[in-house]
Amino acid sequence: MSAPGDTGRGPADAPIDLLDLTRAGIESLVQGWGYKPFHGRNLFKWIHKHGLTDFEAMTDLSKPLRQRLAATCTVAPPRVVLEQPAPDGTIKWLTEVGDGQRIETVFIPETGRRTLCISSQVGCALDCAFCATARQGFARNLRLAEIVGQVWYATRRLGVAPSNVVFMGMGEPLANFEAVVATIDILRDDYAYMLSKYRVTLSTSGIVPNIARLGIVSDVALAVSLHAPTNALRDELVPINRKYPLEALVPACKAYLRGDRRRRITWEYVMLDGVNDGLGEAKQLIRLLEGTPSKVNLIPFNPFPGSGFATSPPERVEAFRQRLLRSGLVATTRKTRGEEIAAACGQLVGLVQRRRPPLAGAAARGAEGARP
Repeated sequence: MSAPGDTGRGPADAPIDLLDLTRAGIESLVQGWGYKPFHGRNLFKWIHKHGLTDFEAMTDLSKPLRQRLAATCTVAPPRVVLEQPAPDGTIKWLTEVGDGQRIETVFIPETGRRTLCISSQVGCALDCAFCATARQGFARNLRLAEIVGQVWYATRRLGVAPSNVVFMGMGEPLANFEAVVATIDILRDDYAYMLSKYRVTLSTSGIVPNIARLGIVSDVALAVSLHAPTNALRDELVPINRKYPLEALVPACKAYLRGDRRRRITWEYVMLDGVNDGLGEAKQLIRLLEGTPSKVNLIPFNPFPGSGFATSPPERVEAFRQRLLRSGLVATTRKTRGEEIAAACGQLVGLVQRRRPPLAGAAARGAEGARP
C-alpha cells in the first residue's frame, strides 16, 4: 500500500483513486503534471466538499486537466451493499471493501449533533472480551480511501456532512496509524469537512507508543477503552493491557493533553454485570484517574450471541455513576442507540474473511504493528 498522500500508483494500468490522497497528495500529483498547487486544492474541494466524481463537472479546472484526470484517475468510494435504519433514527451501512470483506459504519442523529461512527480495520486483532468485532478476527487495515470514503458516502447520502466523527467502529485506529492520521487531516481540512479538533474523536484500546505519536501530529479528542480499574481485571477484558498496563497507559493519556485545560480524556467503561460494576471498582477507578483531567462514559453492555456477559442493572450503573460524581469526576451514561439493528457499541461485525485470528491474551503483543 502506498503511504497516505503518496502519488504512487499500483499496477501500471490502474487508475489513481483520488480518495486515497490527502490535499497535499493531490496538489503534488497535479504539480507533477505541470499545474499549480491551487488546481489540486480545487480538485480536492470538488471531491470532498461538493461530492463530485465526474471530472467534467469540475468547471473551474481547465479542459486539459479534466481530460488528464479522466484518463488516469478515479474517485471510487466504497460500495454500500446494505442500509439498515432503526426506529430512533440511527442508520447502519454495510460496505463492501473487496476480497469478500465488509465493514460497518453507523450514523447517530441527536439534538444538535450528527455523529458518524467509522471503521478503520476489517475486524480487529485486539480480542477485547465483550466486543462482537473481536470475535470476527482480523483481516487487514483499511486504506485511506476506505476510511474517508465512509464519511464521503454518508455526507452524500444524508445531504449534509456529519458534525462529529468518531473512530469507534470496527478495528483499532492506532494499529492503522498512517491511514487514520491522513483521514483526520482530511476531516479537519477547510476544503473538505471542516471539523474542529473537538469534533473528531479517536478511540483506542491503549497502544501507548502510538498515543505519543498521535500527540506529535494531531490534537483530536482522545477516548480510551478502559473498562477496568486494575491491571488484573483489564488483562482479562482488554488483553493489550498485558503489554501496555495502566501505569503506562494513564500517564501517556495525561501527557497527550499537553496541559490544555479545556480538554479531558474520555474513558469508556462498559458496564458488565458482576464483573466491573461494583462500588469497589468505582473507588479503584477514582484512585486510578486522580490528577488526570477525565470524563468517564459508562456504557451499558450490548449483548450479542455467545458473549458470556450480561448487562449491569440500571440501578447499579447509576450507583456507580453517582459514586464517581461525588469524587469530582465527570461521569455520564451513554444512551444505547441502534440496538435493534446491532449498531450499538461493541456490536459491529461486518463480514470478515479472517487472515489473522484475534490476538488472545499474551499474543496481543505487537498488535500496534498490524499491517495488511
